[in-house]
Amino acid sequence: MTRNEVQVSASVGTTSDWSFLTKHGRVLLCVAQDPQIRLRDVATAVGLTERRVHAILGELIESGYVIKDKNGRRNRYEINEQLPPADFTTRVQPVSEMVRLLSARSPS
Repeated sequence: MTRNEVQVSASVGTTSDWSFLTKHGRVLLCVAQDPQIRLRDVATAVGLTERRVHAILGELIESGYVIKDKNGRRNRYEINEQLPPADFTTRVQPVSEMVRLLSARSPS
């Protein structure tokens, strides 16, 4: 292997202690993909406790990224797509662009 080649580890695709997306980003994507998702289902999808998902969602609501609408016993969430991501390096594009990019299916 030359210096410029990249070796792909055999562990690609396995679980690890880190993620490209923050916990907040992963919760936001779950809500964007299913606005009526239950906290239990978000917790299962992102590998967190319901309590932690509840806290993260509360932070997203408080900061204006998510709008919560109570409908009987169920909640419906809406992403405020016009806000820029909280990451200072990507403030150019609105959240809707990030959600669209990260939710896109890769071609088979």
